[in-house]
Amino acid sequence: MEHWATIERERTDLVDQLVGVSEEQWRTPSLCGQWSVRDVLAHLLSPLTPGVKRRFVVAMVRARGNFDEANRLLTAGQARLTTPELLAGLRHHAASRFHPPGFGPEAPLTDVLVHGLDIRIPLGLDTDRPADAWRACLAFLCGPQAQKGFISRPLPGLALRATDIDLSAPVGGGGYEVTGPAPALALALLGRTAWLDRLDGPGAPVLSEWATAG
Repeated sequence: MEHWATIERERTDLVDQLVGVSEEQWRTPSLCGQWSVRDVLAHLLSPLTPGVKRRFVVAMVRARGNFDEANRLLTAGQARLTTPELLAGLRHHAASRFHPPGFGPEAPLTDVLVHGLDIRIPLGLDTDRPADAWRACLAFLCGPQAQKGFISRPLPGLALRATDIDLSAPVGGGGYEVTGPAPALALALLGRTAWLDRLDGPGAPVLSEWATAG
């Protein structure tokens, strides 16, 4: 219950921040691959709308079983909506409890938290979110389930310790310690380089090199 309430709040807060963003700003490159910030918004809405299971099956067939390509196809389809429709859709479906098969609410929680930063950081928006919201997200990313669709490459052996929440966890079998705020650690684990300068400890160069190489 707690995760779903947090997910709903994160979705609605993101929409509130994005109201009034200019058309030029919507084209800003996000932190997520080749997607613009508008594409990321479309991606966040895509799994929440009716008929997603059927669309996902069709996309997987078109992508010949490639999950990432199917995800891109779904996002491209959703991006055909107008920007006001995307914002209204995410607000309308903010309380959706959809989660990918085989995953719990930690997956959509991680999705909205990380993609929220993918949008907010390039746009220069306020990124201050409740630290506790990141506890389940970071624990999920450090666990084996995240290797199925979230972290596509084997992680280096490290010991992560968040400095803003009480959470320490090994990844890749454990190794040198990396410390930093939970959002910065999460971004690095997902191959984002935006906040690598917020990491510290003897393992920080290893994680930074891994993230940059992705």
